[in-house]
Amino acid sequence: MNLSLARRFSLTQRLSAVFAMLLLACCGVSAWLQVRSNDMHEMEVVQGLSRDLAQHIASDAQLMDAGGLKPEAIRQFFSRLMIVNPSVEVYLLDKEGRIQGHDAPEGHLKRDRVDLEPLRRLIDGAPLPILGDDPRSADGRKVFSAAPLPGEDGNPRGYIYVVLVGEAHDQLAARGMASEGLRIALWSLGWVALLCLIAGLTAFALITRPLRRLTSAMRHFDAEAEPVALPVMPRTAKADSRDEIAVLETAFGQMALRIGEQWRELIRQDQERRELVANISHDLRTPLASLHGYLETLSLKGDSLLEADRRRYLGVALDQSRKVGGLAQALFELARLEHGLVQPSLEAFSLPDLVQDVFHKFELAAEARSVRLEADFPRQLPSVVADLGMIERVLTNLLDNALRYTPGGGVIEVHVGYQDGKVSVTVSDSGPGIPAELLDGLFKRPFSTGARRGGGLGLLIVHRMLELHHSQIRLIERAGKGATFRFELPAETGASRPRAE
Repeated sequence: MNLSLARRFSLTQRLSAVFAMLLLACCGVSAWLQVRSNDMHEMEVVQGLSRDLAQHIASDAQLMDAGGLKPEAIRQFFSRLMIVNPSVEVYLLDKEGRIQGHDAPEGHLKRDRVDLEPLRRLIDGAPLPILGDDPRSADGRKVFSAAPLPGEDGNPRGYIYVVLVGEAHDQLAARGMASEGLRIALWSLGWVALLCLIAGLTAFALITRPLRRLTSAMRHFDAEAEPVALPVMPRTAKADSRDEIAVLETAFGQMALRIGEQWRELIRQDQERRELVANISHDLRTPLASLHGYLETLSLKGDSLLEADRRRYLGVALDQSRKVGGLAQALFELARLEHGLVQPSLEAFSLPDLVQDVFHKFELAAEARSVRLEADFPRQLPSVVADLGMIERVLTNLLDNALRYTPGGGVIEVHVGYQDGKVSVTVSDSGPGIPAELLDGLFKRPFSTGARRGGGLGLLIVHRMLELHHSQIRLIERAGKGATFRFELPAETGASRPRAE
């Protein structure tokens, strides 16, 4: 079967065809072996029953006198014997195996001598059946009976050689090949082979049903290209099953589920990327438009503007430029974090000292907005092991976000605690809080909500930096507070637990 022909049929069809051919071949070989076995058994029975026939002929018949063999007497005796039993053919052999007497019709004798080795084996009692030369065939061999003709010196003067199934038997057997009994036997064998074939193909179809089901699922997977719609892993299939098809089906189900999850994750990430680009475009458009407007005004009306107005315009333009620059720097930093270009450099440091340093950055801005900055540290707080620069950036982003949304007269609190080898940091404010509809994507994408509070690139950077420390930023629900964020850092090994205040 060539490759092009094989592609026209499914694997199940090809395997079924091979199975059918093997079954028919086995049936044919079995039938041939059975016929052959029956023939050998028949020859063994015939030779066993007539083994001593030649000996009786040699002892009872007067085939020779003092002058030697009597050809006419031999022919008459052989003729009478073959009339009594037409299936046998009797020959008289000399001690060299040459045929000296027979009753074969003219032209039927094809040999003039017989090999004596099978005769000696029969006389010596070798296992039956033993086949000897057929004088009426150039190369045929048949079962026989043989006996020596003793001479005066004790050595055989010749042999009586009796072919037990002669030409008459062969002719009758040939006519029997087309008999009704043989036809019934062949038809029976054919029906048995057909029933075995049907039963085998049915069993084969049942066995390969999981393979066909898996093939259909894979074809659907390839045609529809929708991993999320693939069937789930069958409950009956076990990963440690000895059924290779069940293992393959289980593996494919797991792969389909995994591809579906990845497909949905890609869709989600693509949606977040689109939202990120849209929100960043919005955040950039406003300061860039303002910057362009003030610079254009200065360019067109610079000579006619008062000095105070000129300075105010330049100040606003510089503020918008710094805002655009900060946003671009945040984007660059987030891209480096997302692509794994930044890795934390761990060291032990005092977290209260770092909080105080960050507070110094926001003192003037907090005073200008009448916002209080408060910190709460336990005694004997152990050092933390983290990247000092990254944690400083985390605290800076959280405080900057809290300061922007905390109204005048409000308060921003930083609480540091210790438990089970972890140092927790909680940053809370008294602002308006975060709307419930924005909580799901708070640390996954930036968004703008006008006057209402939302998330931005700062929280994305915080989330990614803490992930690099195997930590998570969480939003905590606290009554009477605006937004409360908490994260944990590992304490230095061997640190003692602080005393309760």
